[in-house]
Amino acid sequence: MKVLVTGANGYIGQRLILSLLAQGHQVVCLVRDTSRFDKSKFLKSADSIFVIQGDLLDGKSLAKFPEDVEVAFYLVHSMSSKNRKDFKDMEAECAQNFVQACTETKIKQVIYLSGISNDEVLSKHLSSRKNVEDILRQGQFHLTVLRAAIIIGSG
Repeated sequence: MKVLVTGANGYIGQRLILSLLAQGHQVVCLVRDTSRFDKSKFLKSADSIFVIQGDLLDGKSLAKFPEDVEVAFYLVHSMSSKNRKDFKDMEAECAQNFVQACTETKIKQVIYLSGISNDEVLSKHLSSRKNVEDILRQGQFHLTVLRAAIIIGSG
């Protein structure tokens, strides 16, 4: 399959890419800055990995989503505001732009890495993750939500 990975520079994204390539998939990595993506880690699979530049906060930059992508992993989380909107607004805007960009593709399945949000009262962080889940559910694709606790690993 051809698989899109958002958050490809992140801890989970980097490990997921290795696993997907090992299984023989073609992987399209969405990054904000291609110069920050170290493709040398994946040289053994150079024919199966593609890097595209796009910012989920800029819907127009997502026109490069390949039409033939079948599955997408949504691993993006905005934890700082950096002179912009509150991170909850940023995450919502990213999710809305992602859903819109997916309408131009053959994506049938999206896997979203969220947080545990099974309580009535949620922190701002978990409330934002749940909101992104609700926005992604509006897409024309099947959605799988992985509600994970804190992920700790090497690095």
